Amino acid sequence: MSAFDLLIAPFADYGFMRRALMAAVCLGFSAGPIGVFLLLRRMSLMGDAMSHAVLPGAAIGYLVAGSLSLTAMGIGGLVAGLSVAVLSGLVSRSTVLQEDASFASFYLASLALGVLIVSLRGSNIDLLHVLFGTILAIDAPALTQIGAISTLTLVALALIYRPLVLECLDPGFLRAVGGRGSLYHFAFLLLVVINLVASFQALGTLMAVGLMMLPAAVAQLWARTLPGMLAVSAVTAIVSSYVGLIASFHLELASGPTIILTAAILYGLSILIAPMGIARRFLRLPHLKA
Repeated sequence: MSAFDLLIAPFADYGFMRRALMAAVCLGFSAGPIGVFLLLRRMSLMGDAMSHAVLPGAAIGYLVAGSLSLTAMGIGGLVAGLSVAVLSGLVSRSTVLQEDASFASFYLASLALGVLIVSLRGSNIDLLHVLFGTILAIDAPALTQIGAISTLTLVALALIYRPLVLECLDPGFLRAVGGRGSLYHFAFLLLVVINLVASFQALGTLMAVGLMMLPAAVAQLWARTLPGMLAVSAVTAIVSSYVGLIASFHLELASGPTIILTAAILYGLSILIAPMGIARRFLRLPHLKA
């Protein structure tokens, strides 16, 4: 088998592979940087909780449309995700519960409700599609929607980059100068939810957060600056998607899990050889002398 047959032919010969790759590239450009900010804010597990919180809204969209309509399920997922984010914030500010505990409680209830709704009206195949996604079934309207979400995310991050970084690293200073940190916090949660909705269409609710957190973790091991982390996370997500799609095509594996597993392998290698990983224990670093 030539290099062309191995690396390029699947995308040259099949339209569904090209659409899947384009969707994954769009998600990589937006979801990777979002994952970096989640890491900086120590909200990694909250991102996972919010990815599950979109399930009941997607399930209701499925019931309304009567089929796996990505538009209806995406709108439902967006409403459900934002509702859980807002309710969790209100509960944490009104009670003694921390925000992560509120997210965990709402996410478990949302996950159970969503699975129950789909299982009552749909088949096991429909449930599998909702939970694990169908990236190879991405059509032109879904690809347009994912591209629009990615573009909106990049533009929004560019506009709120400075206050968002301050809100992540020093929220007290931002409050002191009247920076309206809560507004940027909500804007960031909105970006998280819409990216989870876009990822949900391709990877399902159980793995939608995978292209956010794994590339972000890889970036933290390789880069020392925030712009470097953003770039490395996006590149890692794109490379994982490309290699995962190639591997799933030739080995006849499920595409979504293969993409996430590829990102996990890159994360494992980074732990071993990255400058900020285990390798630094065995490297001689220069020390400052008095």
